[in-house]
Amino acid sequence: MNKHIRIAAALAAALAAGGWMVASAAPDSASQTNAPAAAQPAQSGMQKTFAVVDKDGKRLPDYTIPSDTQIAREPNADQINYGKRLLNETRRLLPQNTGASMNCNSCHVQEGKKPMGAPYINTVNSFPQFNPRANRVVSLEDRINGCFMRSMNGKPLAKDSDEMKAMIAYMKWLAQDVPHGAKVQIENAWPIDTKLVGDPVRGKNLYAAQCASCHGANGEGKKDRAGDIVFPPLWGDESFNIGAGLARTYKAAAFIRNSMPMGVNTHGSWGEGGVLSDQDAVDVAEYFTHMPRPDFAGKEKDFPNGKKPKDARY
Repeated sequence: MNKHIRIAAALAAALAAGGWMVASAAPDSASQTNAPAAAQPAQSGMQKTFAVVDKDGKRLPDYTIPSDTQIAREPNADQINYGKRLLNETRRLLPQNTGASMNCNSCHVQEGKKPMGAPYINTVNSFPQFNPRANRVVSLEDRINGCFMRSMNGKPLAKDSDEMKAMIAYMKWLAQDVPHGAKVQIENAWPIDTKLVGDPVRGKNLYAAQCASCHGANGEGKKDRAGDIVFPPLWGDESFNIGAGLARTYKAAAFIRNSMPMGVNTHGSWGEGGVLSDQDAVDVAEYFTHMPRPDFAGKEKDFPNGKKPKDARY
């Protein structure tokens, strides 16, 4: 273990012992944006204002991440706040739809506002869109239900349910009237190099040093005294199933690279420390994505065009 990793591990353990809480990790995201052209360490988590371009590349007025205090000004404030709660407390509020000990915001860092942390900011304006896994155009409701069935190993919501409408209301509010088809220049995940080869043995050691203090030595996650999720499980019966995006090595690594470990920073805000290299992230992902987890019953319908990614688990 090098000096850098030893320092990071000590900080992680200290933060965990201090009772820090997070809604952590994973990119089976409802929003996908293009990867940045230049592979530079992301420090955009401190950034609050972003450029916006329309579908033709024309610059539109900038976008600023709104404060949640502004929700009260909206005519549907109760609905937006309900959606926010559902995204934060999915397992507790929708136990019938979640088989895993996960919340939506276990994958969407800082309530869907963090660059490289699967943000929701472009989500509403990106749907309907073509989904290569399903080989068809899907609606936002379809995509959200995909997360329920895969990342949360559960059951879909009715598309016209109050819960579905409330979650979309929060995402619409977060989009702040950016026109449909336009894109806020905020990235979804780090552009990991899929030519890197993961080393699960090295990944296991990195997991022990960087991840186990929060997610548990056996990937079991951690809950508070009320039984609510503090850190989600990364494998085992209560984790996401093999159909989730995070069950794929490179999908997981692209998220981990700039959002994990949350409790260790060398700069920036929560979860933006730039601690792991691209190879580190691929090694850790190669290790934990291949640990035992629930099956996905609908996996035989995925990638009907035969173009299955090389890191798919089935």
